[in-house]
Amino acid sequence: MRYVSNLPHATKEEEHVVVPARDGTRLSARIWRPVSSDDEPVPAVLEYIPYRKRDLSAVRDSIHHPYIAGHGYACVRVDLRGTGESEGVLADEYLEQEQTDAEDVLAWIAEQPWCDGNTGMMGISWGAFAALQAAARRPASLRAVVLASFTDDRYADDMHYMGGAMLSDNLAEAGTMFAYATCPPDPAVVGERWRAMWRERMENTQPWILNWLHHQRRDDYWRHASVCENYAAVEVPVLASSGWADGYSNAVTRVLEHLDVPRKGLVGPWSHKYPHLGEPGPAIGYLQEVVRWWDHWLKGVDNGVMDGPMLQAWMQESVPPSTSYEERPGRWVGEPSWPSPHVTPVSHRLLRHRIAEEGASATAGEPMTVQSPLSVGQFAGKWASYNAPPDLPYDQREEDGGSLVFDTEPLQEPVEILGCPTVELDLMVSEPVATVAARISDVAPDGSATRVTYGVLNLTHRAGTGEPETLEPGKRYRATVQLNGVAQAFPSGHRIRLSLSTSYWPLVWPAPRPALLSVYEGTSTITLPVRPVAEPDELPRQPFGEPEGCTPLASTQVSPPEERWEVRRDLIGYRSALEIVKDRGTVRIDDLGLGTGLRAEERYTATADDFTSVTGETAWTMRFTRDDWDVRVETRTELHCTEKEFFLDATLDGYEGERRVFSRTWNETVPRDAL
Repeated sequence: MRYVSNLPHATKEEEHVVVPARDGTRLSARIWRPVSSDDEPVPAVLEYIPYRKRDLSAVRDSIHHPYIAGHGYACVRVDLRGTGESEGVLADEYLEQEQTDAEDVLAWIAEQPWCDGNTGMMGISWGAFAALQAAARRPASLRAVVLASFTDDRYADDMHYMGGAMLSDNLAEAGTMFAYATCPPDPAVVGERWRAMWRERMENTQPWILNWLHHQRRDDYWRHASVCENYAAVEVPVLASSGWADGYSNAVTRVLEHLDVPRKGLVGPWSHKYPHLGEPGPAIGYLQEVVRWWDHWLKGVDNGVMDGPMLQAWMQESVPPSTSYEERPGRWVGEPSWPSPHVTPVSHRLLRHRIAEEGASATAGEPMTVQSPLSVGQFAGKWASYNAPPDLPYDQREEDGGSLVFDTEPLQEPVEILGCPTVELDLMVSEPVATVAARISDVAPDGSATRVTYGVLNLTHRAGTGEPETLEPGKRYRATVQLNGVAQAFPSGHRIRLSLSTSYWPLVWPAPRPALLSVYEGTSTITLPVRPVAEPDELPRQPFGEPEGCTPLASTQVSPPEERWEVRRDLIGYRSALEIVKDRGTVRIDDLGLGTGLRAEERYTATADDFTSVTGETAWTMRFTRDDWDVRVETRTELHCTEKEFFLDATLDGYEGERRVFSRTWNETVPRDAL
């Protein structure tokens, strides 16, 4: 990244500004704005997230907010109620309270003398959710939004329930927020009341996964704040981006298709990162694009920001399997609209372990069967890659040993796909509740298999209505599995492989019992969104500038980070485990003399092929130190099950120095609901 300091506007920063909510709760904001805005009001851009602006997100914030402010905007970074130095309690994600607070913040910003009354919202992940959800509520001042790594569907396209099957990230993300929501405010900002604020948070927070387990089907809990329920509610321009390695690779094309507002889409090779910080690379000059967006929609500059293709996507070239990449080779392609006239769905029948040529006959054949071991999925990687620790899927050959596999013949010509593949299955299962995972891999001539995309379907959700229907063993059904969106080039000489499995642990929580899946050849199909290789790309080879940002806030790595991702197997007790460690070490923000430490551990275990033996555990430690202030929060959450119930055990401990000042334990049981 190129760090720049010579920007069009000199800026100033206000580290802690109180923003009142309508109920009197005081939210904490950090503001960067042009010095000239004292006399010449400017538009304002809000980023609204729970990740602690004073410390844990401070370095990242310092790269892009001063940059945007230096181009003539007031950038306002607000911690959600109950996080950082904002008062109150954060009880769950995307609640009505959070959204009314956002409306209050936007109204407050628009009324400030340094703001001209026009606002935008931007963010990645939670911040992008917040921006899209706020847009659907139509606050008076909001003129446009910028979204990165987001979804419009909280139930089926977030970390919760893919295809009605529960993801292990349902537990992992709950562990993340269990820790973040119980951290104390900084006494250097809020004074002596920090202890009372901290205790209020700890006393009124429970593991969020309890809420999520009590809503195992699409109901009003998930419909709330899911913009896919009413796209027409959004009436402002949208710039949307994500990455193919991210868990949120589908929403960009959906909002391009369904919104009726000026909109642009951008999907790169990245994991869960802003595009100017994108990994795997290449990262791009994203902030320059964001400034152009704001210039047009908040200042009325005629700068051609809406010219060119509606969607710009990184067409990934073939690579050997790896759990991490620094760069993904490829090229940018442009689509004039979405769905694109350049992309054609091409269906292929599934024959006995073969993907047939296009146009093969539909003669029904005999069923092919698979009952996958629990070991299928140990090399699946994370639902949403952060590229640290290495968390992408590894070589799929071992996974394929427990799967039903279909291959094309070696490709005579290159094939490129762009969009969401689908698999339609003519099937039977031996259990009333069963899951099918579908994976597409790029198989090289040496046999190595790089996963390209995947999808999961809890077959009780085959109707897609949100109301699960159990299956009758021995009865034939048709079910469609949608795979995640991707842009991928398959070279000549390679094969395209479809793999089907009845387990995908630990990425997906398994069904109550192992199921035998029967798939009928000839009447089952895979449909690929083919973009002809000869189709013009409609983009210059380098459509984006070099990544730019402001020099990050000075910080010192006091103790080293640790990253670990290990698969363990005990061949005596037949116990397997995936163990993950992500430890930032201790980082000191130099100007504040404030040290922060964050350590997260995840462990997913199973014994043999006992589907009720699976257990997921998350443990977090978050620490803050400065002079005589030394506090930490330790959380632990464990989830296990029987065929009919989930069991949750959790602990929360707060420490001042080595003295434990708060402790609470949960032991809860939640019935399984066709899951």
